[in-house]
Amino acid sequence: MKSKNYFLTKEFLIKSIFFVILMIFNTILQAQRTLTVSGTNWTVPIPAITEAGSNYAGTYESATNQILLAAGVPLLLGSGKISVHYEANPTWHSSLILQARRTGNGTTTCGTCSITGGTTYITVPQTDVELFRIQAIVALATYTNIPIQIELTGVSVTIPAATYNSRIVFTISAL
Repeated sequence: MKSKNYFLTKEFLIKSIFFVILMIFNTILQAQRTLTVSGTNWTVPIPAITEAGSNYAGTYESATNQILLAAGVPLLLGSGKISVHYEANPTWHSSLILQARRTGNGTTTCGTCSITGGTTYITVPQTDVELFRIQAIVALATYTNIPIQIELTGVSVTIPAATYNSRIVFTISAL
């Protein structure tokens, strides 16, 4: 009596290879880009005007690490674009301009990953604008403690006296 072992047939091997490839692609497609934002609220120390005809300095900068980002990009040629926008919280004057920049790369254990862009101030609008990019070549790109600095310009005596607040929102997406 002769028995045929199905597990050693060409048909089984082809189906198995196809299944493994399908699982790999499924894992890659389900891989998530992650972004965690930490830091403290920045209250701009605007001095009082004590002399008639004087104006404010107009430009104020936060600490170079006012905001810290942690970002993860999936492996196998993955990439991520970190974008930024602001939301009035609850009021903001249109003459006040927020800008943001990346002041360092943070830390990573990935030797084949890169982080590019965002080292000069960009204006933060009310709709997303790209701040910087992360590229993973062979391994998962995980960066922690990416420092972000904020700049406020446009402060003037011509703006009505009030308390203005905004919230800066960071997002990560595919390129």
